Amino acid sequence: MSTQNTLTDLTEDSPEITSRLEALTLEEKVQLLTGRDFWTTWPIEKIGLRRILVSDGPSGVRGEVWDERSPSLNLPSATALSSSWDTEIARRYGAASAVEARRKGVDVVLGPTINLHRSPLGGRHFEAFSEDPVLTAQLAAAYVEGVQDNGVGATPKHYIANDFETERFTADVQVSDRALRELYLRAFEDAITEAGAWLVMSAYNSVNGATATENDLLETPLNSEWGFDGVVISDWTAVRSIESAKHSQDLAMPGPVGPWGDALVDAVRRGDVEEAAIDRKVRRLLLLAARVGALEGVEPVVAEPVTVEDGVAFAREAAAEGSVLVGNDGILPLGRPQSIAVIGHNAKNARTQGGGSATVLPEHVVSPLDGIRAAFPEAEVGYAIGAIVQEGLAEFERDAMANPVTGGPGAHVEFLDESGDVIFAEDRLASALVYFGGDAPVGSLGTLVFETDLTMEETGTVRLGFASVGTGRVFVDGELLIEAAPEGVGDDLGAAFLAPPAVSAPVDFEAGRSRRVRVELRPQRLEGGLSHALSVTFGTEPVETDADRLIADAVAAAASADVAVVVVGTNSRVESEGYDRSDLRLPGRQDDLVRAVLEANPRTVVVVNAGSPVELPWREDAAAVLLTWFGGQEYGAAVADILTGAREPGGRLPTTWPARMADVPVLDVTPVGGVLRYDEGIHIGYRAWLRAGATPAYPFGHGLGYTTWSLSDAATDGFAAEKADVRVGVTNSGDRAGKHVVQVYAEKRDSAVERPERWLVGFAVIRAAAGETVEATIPVPRRALAYWDGGWQFEAGDYVLRLGSSATDLPLALTVTL
Repeated sequence: MSTQNTLTDLTEDSPEITSRLEALTLEEKVQLLTGRDFWTTWPIEKIGLRRILVSDGPSGVRGEVWDERSPSLNLPSATALSSSWDTEIARRYGAASAVEARRKGVDVVLGPTINLHRSPLGGRHFEAFSEDPVLTAQLAAAYVEGVQDNGVGATPKHYIANDFETERFTADVQVSDRALRELYLRAFEDAITEAGAWLVMSAYNSVNGATATENDLLETPLNSEWGFDGVVISDWTAVRSIESAKHSQDLAMPGPVGPWGDALVDAVRRGDVEEAAIDRKVRRLLLLAARVGALEGVEPVVAEPVTVEDGVAFAREAAAEGSVLVGNDGILPLGRPQSIAVIGHNAKNARTQGGGSATVLPEHVVSPLDGIRAAFPEAEVGYAIGAIVQEGLAEFERDAMANPVTGGPGAHVEFLDESGDVIFAEDRLASALVYFGGDAPVGSLGTLVFETDLTMEETGTVRLGFASVGTGRVFVDGELLIEAAPEGVGDDLGAAFLAPPAVSAPVDFEAGRSRRVRVELRPQRLEGGLSHALSVTFGTEPVETDADRLIADAVAAAASADVAVVVVGTNSRVESEGYDRSDLRLPGRQDDLVRAVLEANPRTVVVVNAGSPVELPWREDAAAVLLTWFGGQEYGAAVADILTGAREPGGRLPTTWPARMADVPVLDVTPVGGVLRYDEGIHIGYRAWLRAGATPAYPFGHGLGYTTWSLSDAATDGFAAEKADVRVGVTNSGDRAGKHVVQVYAEKRDSAVERPERWLVGFAVIRAAAGETVEATIPVPRRALAYWDGGWQFEAGDYVLRLGSSATDLPLALTVTL
């Protein structure tokens, strides 16, 4: 098996794959189908197969360990990426992820997440692209191409209809075939048929009565219609029975223990599962190994990355490209103010990413305050917190910790067994510790001991404690401060593992004087596939503060400045994997803060640091409102670029932004009796808003730049073969170069079947100099006008194609005929 071969034309049935399959025993074949541990597959030396390392993704690549000593590039969130509406940005985003993956020895990125924004309450909304399946599909395909062109596998997820977090392990989504095909499956289709994704991740939930890992949808349309030849990898612990082995579910993660193993060997020998089904799964796993260079004797698709650029610079550019300016009275760009009041908790402690398994640990983060100070060196830049946003425990600032063992920065951590002997020790730089893979002997852990010398910049009282599930004791300078046993709420990974409960107590610090903090934790053992995982954070919770005083201080700062920049946003308790949101309000008293600052200084720019929509009841009173999502590690630099005008805000909304939660036509994310009904059918997002006749704060597709645009001379020659090319003149009528997104929507008013009022069928990003007119060509696939009824049906007659800059701003129209 040492014969060299290239991957060109290699398939799962190629001799290079077949010969290796035939060399395996049944036990070896079955072993390959469950992971070796959290992040890797089994190697088998005799067939030249090394392990395959997979990693979260999707907005960065964490690698094999969750460890600040192995930092990762933190890219902007998926909502920021999708707001660019730019497939080239998505392709570069995927390529940058692949470069990171290869730097960390990762073969497969577990992304992109391409579930739909069915409801703004979805807790993982920030991690998915859009409410529209066409926008999602095209961006996903470009992301996948970028990853795989650099030789790393991409994994569109979570297949299928996992658009919520509540009861996600057990909920049964009841959804029509038409909605599945036209919306939820459509979002995945291009990543398979156009980009050729090497993997797909199956979801936790059930669809129409069958668990996703035991669902016929894994075969049809994924394999039988779309031609998928890759590996269906499960979400972690989503494979629960032998039944899933009878379906097109290929790899169960994590390992080494799972529901297959010996039980599956026995099932094959009894004839309950055909060995041919096992063979197909193994063939696909071997083909994946060949593609990523894990199969000796077969050259990988790409030996070295072909698209490589400065990842930090790209993160900054992508954050600006995805920032959406929804209101501007002319204040932006700012020019050169003499004084700026920067206000808001998130201005100093910005959220650059959402919570959950997608978390990466960047080497540095540029906050908006940092970015503004760097961009306006001649201005007096003041800061006021204004309102507390943090809920729960935040890890200690790294520069506040000193390791009592080494004398350097950070903390000392020890694992003790049940006898009290040290079985593992390490020196860490951060106080948020997640053991989710890696070499730490979590399975043998009796007590974890964390020690650091903690120094605060200011004299005062802090609430110090820990967040984990188990029994813990906190000592400060040798005196017991806390002894408690917080219990987890629910059984979801996100809630019980990545967002554990916290306990804290007040303790006094004197500025510049260190105090020894020691925490002893006996963690509660997690169940199933997480039995060797541990998550614990040592840190501080907000102390009781005079909220009115904080607002008053911010008002004073704003009133004395030429301009105020208020950064509002969410926190990790609002947007994270594992739970959905209960409302769309900004946490804390941020709305009161903004109103007060606007009254004090009408020259106020409000920057929204949230991964998904929030209510902005003061929006019409602000001089400008900029939606910046979770902007990645260069977030603050990108915000400053936009404020100065060095970059234009390039984003357009990928999801409808409501004025009030009560106005949202599709809202429910909570199963009833274990069932979540998608009774709205094909009407989600802007389709539902148009159907309801409701007016949002900002419509799907909306976004302003720093120049103005006009459209003219729309034309098409109609459908030739499978598409119609729509041509339109796009004129930059302003005084600076800029970006515009031309959007094309279809309507069929006299349809014999139920249709959306209008639906997106194509779009194009246009960049033009001041005064320049360019012709945009937007291909409209014939399939985009079809509906599903046991197959794709094409209704004869006239369709109106409307062109413009949002779902409600469409000044031009054409008629095409099928």
